[in-house]
Amino acid sequence: MVEKMQAAAAAAPLQAMAFQGSPGANSHRAASEAAPECLPLPCFSFEDALESVKDGRAASAIIPIENSQNGRVADIHFLLPESGLAIVGEHFMPITHALMAVPHPDGSLGPFEAAYSHPQALGQSRHFLRKRGIVPLSHADTAGAAAYVAERGDPGVAAIAPLLAADLYGLTIAEDKVEDAADNMTRFVILAREKLNPATLTGETAMTTFIFEVKNIPAALYKAMGGFATNGVNMTKLESYQKGASFAASTFYADIIGAPGEPAVDRALEELAFHCKELRVLGSYRQARPRG
Repeated sequence: MVEKMQAAAAAAPLQAMAFQGSPGANSHRAASEAAPECLPLPCFSFEDALESVKDGRAASAIIPIENSQNGRVADIHFLLPESGLAIVGEHFMPITHALMAVPHPDGSLGPFEAAYSHPQALGQSRHFLRKRGIVPLSHADTAGAAAYVAERGDPGVAAIAPLLAADLYGLTIAEDKVEDAADNMTRFVILAREKLNPATLTGETAMTTFIFEVKNIPAALYKAMGGFATNGVNMTKLESYQKGASFAASTFYADIIGAPGEPAVDRALEELAFHCKELRVLGSYRQARPRG
């Protein structure tokens, strides 16, 4: 399956959208939903997916960055600046997981000693697993876990993966919707080599993502954030992380509603830049889901 998908993408790279995981993974489904005409290109890691865009094997990549239940998925604030790519879109997708396995010779399923899946899926199903005494075992991705369980052929070991993976790898569903929350949602970002021109977003609700490092002085972050408050720009996400081993200063990753070219956004970013050692806009793009 991977070879066929890679061949199709190689024949038409401008239609290819890279994703991390095996065929049937949630990111495969997200690519098909976000761009139904695309040719999904499976990649082993997030870095590989970004690299395929950098070297021209794919026009774009789709990466999950946060889950409503289990928090951050990909360290996009590390991956994206290093890649030189830009965020050009976002996609929200409800996530459901199924417990699947190879049946016993008599057709019965379970009991299961362990279940393989991506750490995010295991975290989103932790109460389900604990209640049944099933040991969670980490795998590179959900669909890959399903493929591994099918290859292993042990009826005592299951996988947590999308329903599509059971069809692709010949497993039987033991239980559907094993996620702990009914409103389980993952946000994906779409990445490309070139940024969207903010002018093309005029008349639409836009999002802008950027990273910044404030000057190492008292109240620097408070002062830097003041421009968004005074200009009425809504910041929907703010995360801090350490860059390097010195722990001398934090770098911040932020999302705001609006785009450069809007007077309020321009004023807020100008004031932010005054208080920063570094400010880098990662992209402006159409808002896929209203905030608030």
